[in-house]
Amino acid sequence: MTTPKDNTKDNHKEALDYHSLGRPGKIEVISTKSVKTQRDLSLAYTPGVAQPCIEIFKTPGDVYKYTAKGNLVAVVTNGTAVLGLGNLGAAASKPVMEGKGVLFKQFADIDVFDIEVGTENPDEFINCVKLLGPTFGGINLEDIKAPECFYIEEQLKELMDIPVFHDDQHGTAIISGAAFINALELVEKKVDEVKIVFSGGGAAAISCAKLYLSLGVKKENLIMCDSNGVIYEGREKGMNKYKAFFATQSKLRTLAEALKGADVFVGVSVAGAVTKDMVLSMGPKPIVFAMANPDPEITYTDAVSVRDDLIMATGRSDFPNQVNNVLGFPFIFRGALDVRAKSINEEMKLAAVRALAKLAKEDVTDQVIKAYGGKRFKFGPDYIIPKPFDSRVLLWVTPAVAEAAMKSGVAQIQIDLDLYRSELEKRLGVRQSFVRSIKDKIIRIEGDSPQNLPSIVFPEGSNSKILRACEIIIQEDIARPILLGNSQRIVEAIEKLGLEAVKSAEIIQPSTSGKRESYALDLWQVRQRKGLTKDQCFSLMKNENYYGSMMVKKGDADGILSGVTQSYPDTIRPFLQTVGAREDITIAGVYMMLFKDKILFFGDTTVNIEPSAEHLADIAICCAEEARFFDIEPRVAMLSFSNFGSNNHPLSIKVRKATEIVRQRRPDILIDGEMQADTAVNPEIMAESFPFCQIKGGANVLIFPDLQSANICYKLMQRLAGVEAIGPILIGMNKPINVLQRSADVDEIVNMAIITVLEIQNMFY
Repeated sequence: MTTPKDNTKDNHKEALDYHSLGRPGKIEVISTKSVKTQRDLSLAYTPGVAQPCIEIFKTPGDVYKYTAKGNLVAVVTNGTAVLGLGNLGAAASKPVMEGKGVLFKQFADIDVFDIEVGTENPDEFINCVKLLGPTFGGINLEDIKAPECFYIEEQLKELMDIPVFHDDQHGTAIISGAAFINALELVEKKVDEVKIVFSGGGAAAISCAKLYLSLGVKKENLIMCDSNGVIYEGREKGMNKYKAFFATQSKLRTLAEALKGADVFVGVSVAGAVTKDMVLSMGPKPIVFAMANPDPEITYTDAVSVRDDLIMATGRSDFPNQVNNVLGFPFIFRGALDVRAKSINEEMKLAAVRALAKLAKEDVTDQVIKAYGGKRFKFGPDYIIPKPFDSRVLLWVTPAVAEAAMKSGVAQIQIDLDLYRSELEKRLGVRQSFVRSIKDKIIRIEGDSPQNLPSIVFPEGSNSKILRACEIIIQEDIARPILLGNSQRIVEAIEKLGLEAVKSAEIIQPSTSGKRESYALDLWQVRQRKGLTKDQCFSLMKNENYYGSMMVKKGDADGILSGVTQSYPDTIRPFLQTVGAREDITIAGVYMMLFKDKILFFGDTTVNIEPSAEHLADIAICCAEEARFFDIEPRVAMLSFSNFGSNNHPLSIKVRKATEIVRQRRPDILIDGEMQADTAVNPEIMAESFPFCQIKGGANVLIFPDLQSANICYKLMQRLAGVEAIGPILIGMNKPINVLQRSADVDEIVNMAIITVLEIQNMFY
């Protein structure tokens, strides 16, 4: 066996270190159930484990109920075609298979066992995999050379009643198929008219060609070439029955000849197979998919140097339009597993293709932009397929695959697709699930026009993040945005960003507004004995935050959202001076901290530096009300450095006093304190050391004794523990007013808009 070519180049040592340092490899097995006590052990193993065994014996389908089978995929190979490295054998393929398992878990929450089979005999391989059927919910075949891979997959699909999917064949076909659909749309060519040329006669090429036929390509318009040239009728050299299906009657014999005048090139072969002259010879507005890995048939640089009218995709991440299989297999298997599909059929593959193609036309999220160094993407020649780090792929592709499986008759269970999407969002994390839940709380009035939606003022109207968030807010009928700022600048920003929906938003320039004078006089009436002159009030009405606040105060808008370009104190000051707080209430900022399995409310994180006992009581009451607002019954812990009188320092006494004030004012709120943070969140500590504590099961509302500790804690949780935070929600105000973090991304702005709408509805309905 020859030593494979080293493709890692400069990062050779880095790659080896990545795989070897710490725990060797990339995967481990962890328990999903507690095994901490003797009782746990007796349930996990003998004697308790006998009960599910008996149930499965009586009802074989219960294996999905009592075991991990329904979420377990085998990634199986014999190592005969490892990436671009060739036949490395089973053992040397293991790093790739582990990597595949990591991607399954990362992108679709699917568990994987990688299995490297030590045989090149197809029938031995088939028998091995077939016998593993009871263990797994699906089989992902990987890195098996052609033509054996076709035979192996065909046989296993016949022999097994679970999905069998050779990703090297179908993955590339599905992802490139989505790119193909969108590229045709951009060049305005019809699928049944384009002339398409393939370079490659292996697994990926043949599967791509078959899928393209399913998409509408005419077989007579398709020419396939391999290392021996055009595959034509009567050719004997290097042929097999799979290639023979694509044999043409054409007299063309070379790839160069075939490409003359062609509309589309699909390369799944070797680096350097295509020259600049070949690309030049193609028809107008050519589509070039040079997908050989790690180096394409022609480099992106060379191709665009000779044609400025082409659309190009490669398998590389450093050029536009990467055809990456990770956009396919995790989500296809997720959908197949969740309906217990007996196979992955053509209908399911086509559903994935169309879902990916549609997603590429959606506005790209900040999550994706951050993952790619701040680069923005918009549907067009350089963006025809979604990026691998777009988490929405799970929500678009997976339900489409599941639906296709049910409609085509291979699903063994039927599911509610709306509920299923909610479940998928939970797999993305508690944030996605929570956002969906609060969005569902918005009151929708049948047939209501956009003008009747709650109105939210955005004082930072020309900011790109605000505008992109407003595009989503309008598209999803969340609210009616009102943009404040220089009108010309806002219009120019909208045009530059290529937004459409937000063009309908109302734009107000405070300095030229007809209401500026009346707002200024109203402000002066409120603040004339608090240090503001009439002239100062007129001047302040040029300020978007002051003007927006007065809009809300006077009922010309329902709520306001601001803060991405200013400090928190500068943002909140106009709100306090115009709208003000509720009577006899201390305003505060609360963050909802979204952990993997729960939501905690932290207060006060943004406003009161050293609150008194009375102010702490106000904050606790407002935070408890906020929790109830989101359908969470509050269990309030008043935090300190001491536990229930263990220290009589004035700071501890203050917290103790605040707890008593809340109990007297609001006996309906479950509250206790003072207590340390670990006591508050750990039910075992609470039950063992402080059984008298009225909170059982851990607190979900944490009230910090001062701003310093609250602010430090929530920021550390965000950065070190990866906890997601929604907020700060401004509580205690007279009107629905919220402040954005300077670092807020588009999704966070949309989420705060949803919360503001819910506050508006709570106040007015």
